[in-house]
Formats: sequence, C-alpha cells, structure tokens
Amino acid sequence: MVRELGIGLALVLLVAVTTIYNPRFLNAQSRKDLMLGATILVVLAVGQAIVVITRNVDLSVGSVLGLSAFATGKLFLAMSETPIVLAVLAGVGLGLLCGIVNGALIAVARVPALVVTLGTLYVFRGVDYSWAAGQQINAADMPSGFKRMGTATLLGIPVLALFAIAVLVFAGYYLRNYRSGREMYAIGSDPEAARLSGIPVGWRVFTAMAISGALAGLAGVLHAARFGTLDAAAGNGIELQVVAAVVVGGVAIFGGSGSVYGAALGALLLSTIGSALPVLRIDPFWQQAVVGALILAAIGLDRALTARIADRLRGRRARGA
Repeated sequence: MVRELGIGLALVLLVAVTTIYNPRFLNAQSRKDLMLGATILVVLAVGQAIVVITRNVDLSVGSVLGLSAFATGKLFLAMSETPIVLAVLAGVGLGLLCGIVNGALIAVARVPALVVTLGTLYVFRGVDYSWAAGQQINAADMPSGFKRMGTATLLGIPVLALFAIAVLVFAGYYLRNYRSGREMYAIGSDPEAARLSGIPVGWRVFTAMAISGALAGLAGVLHAARFGTLDAAAGNGIELQVVAAVVVGGVAIFGGSGSVYGAALGALLLSTIGSALPVLRIDPFWQQAVVGALILAAIGLDRALTARIADRLRGRRARGA
C-alpha cells in the first residue's frame, strides 16, 4: 500500500506541475489521450506483474502483441463481417496459445523464464514478419465499428480504457481472494518452500505465463482498434516499458510482493511522463533518464523495505526468546 501511495503521489505531482505550466494539459481531449496512451501498457503490465510476482519474467509480450494485432487485421481482411467480440476472443486466444508455449517450456522443461521468453520474443516476432511479408494493413481496410471502438467513450472514459480497468479489477480480485492467486506470492517469496508445502509450483507458473500471454493478445486487439494501421513491427520494444512499469509500480523484481494496482499506476506514470515532458519542453532524452532513475529508486526502496521488515522480524524473535 505504501508503494502504491508513493506512485500515486508522484503521478499527481507530475500532472499538477504540468497543468500549472500549461493549463490545456488536462482539457477533455488531453485527458482522453492520456487514458488511451496508458491503456495498452496497463493491460500488459497487469499480466507481467502476475508473472513477476512468481519470480519470473515474460519478455515476449511485445512480440505477442504484434502477432495478435496483425492477426486481428488479417481476420478482418478475410472476413470483414466478423463480429468484434469474435475478433477479441481470437486475439486473446492467440495470445493464450503463445503463453502456453512459454509456460510449458518453463514449467515442464524447467528452463529459466528469462531464457525462454527471450527466445520466444524472437520466434514470435519472426513468425509475425514471415506472415506479414512486408504487408501493411491500413485503417481503411478495418470495419468502421471496430475503428469506432478505438475512439468511442462511455461517460467520458474511452472504451479501450474500460477494457484495462476490467482486466485490472479482475486480476486484483483473483490475486487477493483466490487460493491459487495467493499461492503465486508464496512461490515468489520462496519457490522451494512453496513446493515443500504442497503448492503446485509448476502449474502456478504455467498459469501465470498463460495469463500474461492472453493479456498480451488482448493488448494486440486494442492496439489494432486504436491505431488501425498495422504491420509486423507493432509493439516492438514495448516489453522493456512493461517491465519498467511493473518495477516502478512496486512489484519486487525478485517476486513475492507487489500488486497489479501498483503495476497499473506505474504504467500510468510512465505514460504520463511521456506526455508531460514534451509539454514542459524537456529534451526527450531525459524521459529515458527519468524512467531509469525511477527503476533504480523503486529497486532501492524495495530492498530498504525488505531489510526493515527482516529487522523487525528478528527483533520480535529476540523478544520472544
């Protein structure tokens, strides 16, 4: 809770300073753009947070997003009357399949997640480039209803942002209220102890990777709806932003602590930084420097909090003795 509060305060401070400098920063259109800009990153960060909580990482999310986005475009090119719900399910299903591949290699073959997802990052992207073969899908080729979904609002909130909010609420509820969700924290804290206590570590890690893949597939569909114009490079490099958002949001890179709400706030903060710095007339170079500084600060804070908790536990044991 302390971590999420700190990120929230930093976000409020950034928005306040930018609004004072340029009052138009928070007009209706700017608010909509901020929410749309953060939507895809939030969806990916939620899935990544679940994986990182189990002391793993998924570096393939950008490639899965690109593959899902292009597949969505190809689906509409082949069958323009495809219902939007079916297109969303197809994108999520493709992402889920990629997540299952990752999960099987990690949980069954017991290959480290960093190695597996670094490999599948290139494999999935290669499949995308091979499939696209240089083709670009234009917004004019997409159904008007699907394109409207990318710009429509409900009570002033973009429809795409509502997808992100729904994902966040469901994921937060799952991790907090379901035994399997709480077991993911136990795995991240100490995988061997979790295994000895009867927790199916391999299956839980497999589930986390599958969820991350499915959400990356959903992010691909949202990307297609928002931008319309698609090629094989969609989502290229976004995986590093996703990991940064998760770490800045207070999810411990070594697993076992943090929340999807913090990861979502981290994604919103990074997205807002990207929008605010140009308004403040700060060189784009400093955006990367600020993000790097935030990552280092988040890791330092995590280590400091961990050390303080450990000291308190030792003190209680000493008093009990």
